[in-house]
Amino acid sequence: MTLGKDWALAWMKECVSAVSEHREELIELDRAIGDGDHGENLDRGFSAVKSKLPGDAENAGDLLKLVATTLMSTVGGASGPLYGTAFLRASKELTSEKLGPRDMVAMIEAGLAGIQARGKADEGEKTMVDAWAPAARAAHTAAEEGFGPEGVLRAAADAALAGAVATGPMKATKGRASYLGERSVGHRDPGATSSAYLLEAAAKAAEK
Repeated sequence: MTLGKDWALAWMKECVSAVSEHREELIELDRAIGDGDHGENLDRGFSAVKSKLPGDAENAGDLLKLVATTLMSTVGGASGPLYGTAFLRASKELTSEKLGPRDMVAMIEAGLAGIQARGKADEGEKTMVDAWAPAARAAHTAAEEGFGPEGVLRAAADAALAGAVATGPMKATKGRASYLGERSVGHRDPGATSSAYLLEAAAKAAEK
């Protein structure tokens, strides 16, 4: 099995649905340790993405580049540049018409690298990285074990969710939440949570 532009388009449509569905949850998570606009900003961004799809994209990479530029221009706060950079870096790994498991690994690793380059964050600091880093490791392991692209994405999505949940008991040491110190403990990071939803959307699109 290989994936291509149709999968990328299905992924983005799943992202639009997921962000809309979890908008209030993301707002509440961000209200606890941020400025409360993560869900609203992301929903606005993916609504803009929906209106532009599929554009004139020739492959999955082109589609993700369109998504990246749209999010950068419409999503406020830190998440716009972070997600925009993630999708832009990822787009450069998806230029083939037939994408296999290694391409999925490269895409997720590139997304992680983009987020870290933009946000200067490391794993364990209660940020988006805490979803993307375990996702990248799980994707690599799944590919090594011979899973197809859909299996790689499923492993990544499950690891991202576990990583997002694990941010709950962490004390934030990066970003706006770090100003709260100990008061950030007990709340899941909104960026890690939305990251888990977007990676889950990628897996769902592949499984369909």
